[in-house]
Amino acid sequence: MPKNFKITIEYDGSSYHGWQRQKNLSTIQGEIEKALMKMTGNKVSLTGSGRTDAGVHAFGQAANFNCNTALLPETFYKGLNSLLPDDIVIKECKEVDEKFHARYDAKSKIYSYRILNCHTPAAIGRQYVWFIRKKLDSNAMRSSISHIIGLHDFKAFEGTGSPRSHTTRNILNATIEQKDISCLYFEIEADGFLKHMVRNIVGTLVDVGLGKITPDDFKQILISKNRNKAGATAPPHGLFLMHVKY
Repeated sequence: MPKNFKITIEYDGSSYHGWQRQKNLSTIQGEIEKALMKMTGNKVSLTGSGRTDAGVHAFGQAANFNCNTALLPETFYKGLNSLLPDDIVIKECKEVDEKFHARYDAKSKIYSYRILNCHTPAAIGRQYVWFIRKKLDSNAMRSSISHIIGLHDFKAFEGTGSPRSHTTRNILNATIEQKDISCLYFEIEADGFLKHMVRNIVGTLVDVGLGKITPDDFKQILISKNRNKAGATAPPHGLFLMHVKY
């Protein structure tokens, strides 16, 4: 009888063309599926909680796979980590109910976006932050994010080609924290996200922080449902999928 396994994955997305398998391109899903084939001798399809774009990272991506095997979760945990590149790590593997689905059973996801805000760029760790030299007004940015908490239509922050039936999402929590004198961390939890939604929100929040628009302008952009009124899409390398809740 086929077994259903859930894995939790940490990865550095710098060298990959996103999560989803693509022909002739290296992706997170593709690398894990290749390792699963080596372990089982069969083609195994991996289902992720959702896609991450090229260059985006994860501390807690979740996925599941079904296969007819006598192998134990511990065996998959050790075997996959021995076969995968160093920038992809399986943090946990466990057997779950046969009906569990990593995408459809997810209740919410938490993303974090990191901004380095100081005069000097970083040499070490530069691939994990968006460097912005001009001082950002973090208080104005905090005032802006109060407008996105709750159930809203996020069409203004939707990337083109977003696979969705509607653009309404429920934001459960959103915060901006000053981790030290030069780093801002934006964290957001929602029941789902549109393509580029977090990065488009961050790009617009940065416009607020730079004084290009006001917190009320930010609110009006959300209400407008017009992507052309929002800010530029923030770079992918500052974004992390932190955790998927079930």
